[in-house]
Amino acid sequence: MAHQAKIRVENLNFYFGALQSLKNINLEAQSNQILAIFGPARGGKTTLLRALNRLNDLVHDAHHTGRVLLDGQDVYDPRVDVAELRRKVGMVFALPVSLPTSVFENVAYGPRLKGIKDHAHLEETVYKALTAAVLWEEVKDRLHTPALRLSGGQQQRLSIARVLALEPEVILLDEPSSGLDPISTLKIEESLQKLKRDYTIIIAPHSVQQAARIADQAAFFLMGELIEYGSGAEIFTRPRDQRTEDYITGRFG
Repeated sequence: MAHQAKIRVENLNFYFGALQSLKNINLEAQSNQILAIFGPARGGKTTLLRALNRLNDLVHDAHHTGRVLLDGQDVYDPRVDVAELRRKVGMVFALPVSLPTSVFENVAYGPRLKGIKDHAHLEETVYKALTAAVLWEEVKDRLHTPALRLSGGQQQRLSIARVLALEPEVILLDEPSSGLDPISTLKIEESLQKLKRDYTIIIAPHSVQQAARIADQAAFFLMGELIEYGSGAEIFTRPRDQRTEDYITGRFG
């Protein structure tokens, strides 16, 4: 299957006040693939993820040069509806944030805000989202119990389901399994492999090992710079840059 660039980042520089967080970034995220952005802390990974759906707009004195194109349209064009952009490009954070309501209402919350009132429609949406997030079988008998009773791994997959219920095109994940046990981490990774059939996924993994397991494409970030970008298979077996190899093999980080 041929893949096309869903998101293209062109000459992106990002600043918070006088601090430059990203330095002349150029990369593409292909449709129906997983792009893993990896590297040491404070490398610019989260800034890049948040730049893709303009969450950095919420930070005082954030500004940028360059472009972020979604299907060829600059997301920073003044005519862009930012709320619609964030529906199309959904974000899952490192810490799962469950609403203090039932499992069902957590997933139905976004569609209700969009104006969907028909209960059968909501039930179908919740079922599809929980199934896609590989959570349905574990919670189908607990839909009306508090979401906060779920395990950490289940709450993280619930966070993914909540994003999916809004029918996005791109899913951004910022270390979604950083606090999870190995079994929960594996379930998250399994769900991502299934989700990429229908979505473009960009993830800042919590470890090099996770990046190597899941990446179709990979990008190594260091101190706000994109050091190396290419197929996951190449970067994790035959990196071209010595700094990439040093990081992957644990010489620093």
